Amino acid sequence: MTSVVDRFIKYVQINTQSNEFSESVPSSTGQWDLARILLDELHEMGITDAVLTQQCYVYAFLPANTRKKVSSVGFIAHLDTSPDEKGDGVKPKFKKDKKGNDIITSDGTTLLGADDKSGIAAIMSAIEYYAENPQVKHGDVYIAFTPDEEIGRGTDHFDRSIFKADFAYTVDGGEAGELEIENFNAAKAVIKITGKPCHPGYAKNKMVNASILASKVIDVICSENIPENSEGRQGFFHITHLEGNVGSATVEFIIREFDQLEFNYKKRFANYLAEGLNEQFGKGTATVEITDQYKNMFDIISQYPDIVQLAKNSMTEAGVEPKLTPIRGGTDGVKLCFNGLPCPNLFAGGINFHSKDEYIPVKSLYMAQDTVINIIKNVILSNICIKNQN
Repeated sequence: MTSVVDRFIKYVQINTQSNEFSESVPSSTGQWDLARILLDELHEMGITDAVLTQQCYVYAFLPANTRKKVSSVGFIAHLDTSPDEKGDGVKPKFKKDKKGNDIITSDGTTLLGADDKSGIAAIMSAIEYYAENPQVKHGDVYIAFTPDEEIGRGTDHFDRSIFKADFAYTVDGGEAGELEIENFNAAKAVIKITGKPCHPGYAKNKMVNASILASKVIDVICSENIPENSEGRQGFFHITHLEGNVGSATVEFIIREFDQLEFNYKKRFANYLAEGLNEQFGKGTATVEITDQYKNMFDIISQYPDIVQLAKNSMTEAGVEPKLTPIRGGTDGVKLCFNGLPCPNLFAGGINFHSKDEYIPVKSLYMAQDTVINIIKNVILSNICIKNQN
């Protein structure tokens, strides 16, 4: 059996960074490279039902080896890594942390890619365990590896007619023990500002500088919660893009909030900003477009306490203390929850995602692998009864 560490080291050296400016599916060719490797490895394990779709989704099915009727479980991880930092030429290294534990890092010039190749490695190793140990009883197990999760497209072509699990887990969380059943409500806002340019030497009482108005918008937004000073269950506004000149300017930002009422308030606040500019500088000075991106999955997951308890028990059995934590972001599972697939998020072990300081403790890789193995086994013992809602 290939160790989960060896798998991880192999996978992170494949550049799979997604590209938000690309319109292709997937957004980068490296994701195809990893997908084909995973497909070949699944076939070598004897998983003959493994397929690779035209949109670069890898699906696999491990049929039940018991006559007992139990709900089917699925596991999902994403192929791509974040475009926030350099992702090509990853050179994984083994080091010791301050407590003497073995960790894996990059060489400091790139991402490591534990987000989410640690999740992929954990799932692949768990599937290999069952392929090599047919005496260990289990129900139907579905696997999916998705492209472009980091740029919000991971479920765009997700095929529930292939992935028929009754419930599933994304293996895409952080440090060992994290179990996430809620996340931000999320929206994107774009404020466009139209100025009144004229010759600067004769601008008094005439010019309206769009860039200055944009800076005023930013000043107001940044007086509210921003990522730099928020944590836990605090939401925020986050400026993601700014451009402009005298005649026009655009401010793009995202809105994040756990509480639905506070989320609605923040969206209204974005509208008030545009309305205020129009009142002060004339109708048509500012427009705002707000697009909802995803919802808090707690409303769905809270209806399925058994699958949360199943994860907790399986973590404990793997020597991990479960920690319910909110996701200060989102996962593929968030959207899938609202498409009929309850899907909490399991830890994958990595720390400091999306940065060159990313690392993963070796023991966390094994804990993630063992947690997946235990969940598959324990579905039979838990007597969970959930029917595919697709």
